[in-house]
Amino acid sequence: MSAPARIARLGAYAAVACLLAACANNPPTPDWQLNAKSGLDHAVEAWLAGNTGIESQEFAGVRSAIARTGRPALLARAELVRCASRVASLEIGECEGYRPLAADAEPVERAYAAYLAGRAGPPDVPLLPEQHRAIAAATTAPPSDLAALDRMTDPLARLVGASVLLQTGRGSPAVVARAVEAASAQGWRRPLLAWLQVQLRQTEASGDQPSVDRIRRRIALVEGGAAAPRSP
Repeated sequence: MSAPARIARLGAYAAVACLLAACANNPPTPDWQLNAKSGLDHAVEAWLAGNTGIESQEFAGVRSAIARTGRPALLARAELVRCASRVASLEIGECEGYRPLAADAEPVERAYAAYLAGRAGPPDVPLLPEQHRAIAAATTAPPSDLAALDRMTDPLARLVGASVLLQTGRGSPAVVARAVEAASAQGWRRPLLAWLQVQLRQTEASGDQPSVDRIRRRIALVEGGAAAPRSP
């Protein structure tokens, strides 16, 4: 199976599609694989919803399941999934869980790690999920950036792509708006708050006070600080 085919499922999920999920036309899937895939899905959803404790618990189970294989490359892939959820939420920095495993990672994972950090170079582009290649290959092309985001049907991939654009100085108000829309549509509290804060700063800089007030009301609503209006 080619590298691009192995990373097709969500784009943001690096190379875990077949190695951490049940793949068609294979023998019965081992329990560790089912447990790892299920736990990883639950961990990502918990993180995006803002449930840090549940995310930690679920990912501990993922690590335990993968450790039974003695294959650090698989754990590196799972750690990249975890990092992608953080990048989508604008928690940008060193991928701590992946770093000690990088020596055992395959080129496709190393390319994806570079992409998440906004450092993907020309050799990395062909190894990335197809929907992310346009973002990684360009340097500064706002219309193309928006088109690349719009082609991403998976909301998590879109948030990751928007985050990479922001890291590389291409986080235009239109890009930020796409990210806000993606997080809002999914009800993902953590990334929505993060992207709304970016949108707020950009709008404050533009001097558009009515829009600033509107964004602040959205933030207050997500944070639970806005009281529902009473009926007359």
